[in-house]
Amino acid sequence: MSGVPLRDVLVLGGGPAALCIASALAGEGLSVALLAPHDLRAPWPNTYGIWGEEVDALGLAHLLEHRWSHTVSYFGAGSSDPADPANRPTPHRRDYGLFDRGALQQHWLDACERGGVELLAGKAERFRLDAEGRWSVLATADGARHQARLVVDATGHEPVLVRRPDLGPVAGQAAYGIVGRFSAPPVEAGQFVLMDYRADHLSTEERRQPPTFLYAMDLGEGRFFVEETSLALAPPVPYDTLRRRLLRRLAHRGVRVEQVEHEEFCLFPMNLPLPDLRQPVLGFGGAASMVHPASGYMVGSLLRRAPAVAEAVAGLVRAEPQAGSAQLAQAGWDALWPLDLRRKHALYQFGLEKLMRFSEVQLRAHFATFFSLPDAQWYGFLANTATVPELLTAMLRLFGQAPWSVRLGLMGLQGREPALLARLIRPS
Repeated sequence: MSGVPLRDVLVLGGGPAALCIASALAGEGLSVALLAPHDLRAPWPNTYGIWGEEVDALGLAHLLEHRWSHTVSYFGAGSSDPADPANRPTPHRRDYGLFDRGALQQHWLDACERGGVELLAGKAERFRLDAEGRWSVLATADGARHQARLVVDATGHEPVLVRRPDLGPVAGQAAYGIVGRFSAPPVEAGQFVLMDYRADHLSTEERRQPPTFLYAMDLGEGRFFVEETSLALAPPVPYDTLRRRLLRRLAHRGVRVEQVEHEEFCLFPMNLPLPDLRQPVLGFGGAASMVHPASGYMVGSLLRRAPAVAEAVAGLVRAEPQAGSAQLAQAGWDALWPLDLRRKHALYQFGLEKLMRFSEVQLRAHFATFFSLPDAQWYGFLANTATVPELLTAMLRLFGQAPWSVRLGLMGLQGREPALLARLIRPS
C-alpha cells in the first residue's frame, strides 16, 4: 500500500507480554512497532510474583520491590489453638519476590526505546495477508492501516487475532486482594505465605464448596497484601464470595481491615488449549496460552522464552529476505511451543483437571505431599523448568507418597483427561 511504512514486526498489546516480546525483537535488530489502544505508560493494576531463583537466573533481581526468605504454606485444617499441629506451616526454603510493577514496565519501555520501537495508538480490528501472502495488513478501528512482515498478537487471554480451538469450558483462577493496614498482622513479620488452605473459619457446608486459599505477604512498615484465591474452576468463583471468605478468614484470627490502599481483582484462564500453531499471526503471552496451568504464573516464562522466539524470527528474516508472514509466524510458533513444551502443557493440564475435582481435604493432603518432595522436583514443576521425564518422575513419586484419599482422586480417567493424556503422547 502506497504511503504505508513496512515494518519487520507489528506487536499488538500494551501489557507485560507485548512489551517483553517487542523489546526482544527490537534487540535482534528488527524494525518493530507496538500498537496499543491505551497509554503504554499507564500503571499496571495487578501484582506479579516470581521465585527468587528464577529472577536471579534472569539477572533481574534489581526489579523486585520485595523479597522474602521466610516463605511458607499452611495445609493443615487449622484450629483456634496456635500450638495445634493443624496450624503448623510447611517451609519452602526458597526466596520469593514481588516485582516492582513500575520498574518492570520501565525496564521494557527502556529496552523498546533503545531498540527503536515505534509506539502507536490504536485498536486492532481486521487482519489480512496481501495478495502474494508476503505482508500482513492490519486495520484499526479508526481506519488506519499498517503493514508488517509479521504481526504478533499479545493482547491477552481473549486475543484480537489469534485463533485457538474450542475444547470446552475454560477454568479461571480468581482472586480478590487488599493492600492495606490491619488491626493486627495477618501474617508473621517478614513472612510470605504462598498458600494457606486452613478452613476452620468456614462452616461444614461451606467446606463442601469449592476450596479457596490465602496468598499473603508482609510488605513492611505495617502494610500487608492479603488475597483470597481459587486455584481454578469453571465457572470461576465470584469476587463477592472471595471477598466474604477473606474477611471471615481475617476476623476468625482477630484481624480487621483498617485501611485499604488498593483492591485487586484478578481473573485469568488456567487451561486454555494451545492456539493453532499454523496460523500466519504469531501469539505471545496470554494470547499464546502461556499461563502455567499448574500455578497461574506467566512473567518468568515471558522473560525466558521471548529471546528464543525473537532469535528465530530474526534469523529467518536475515536468512530468507523474501520469507512471508506465514513462514515467519511458523518460525516463531516453533520456537515458542517446541515439542517438549507442548507435552508439558498437556501434562500440566491433565494434573489441573485432577485437582479441580478434589475436595478441600484432598487438596490440603495433595499439596502437603507435593511440597514434601525434594525441593528441586516441586520447584521445577512450578517454575516450568523441569523436563518431561523429570515431571513424570515427580508425579510418580507424589503418587507413591500421597495418602490414599489423594491416590484415589488421581486414579481413573474422567472428562477431558483421556484427551489430555493423548496430547502428551501426540501433541497438537
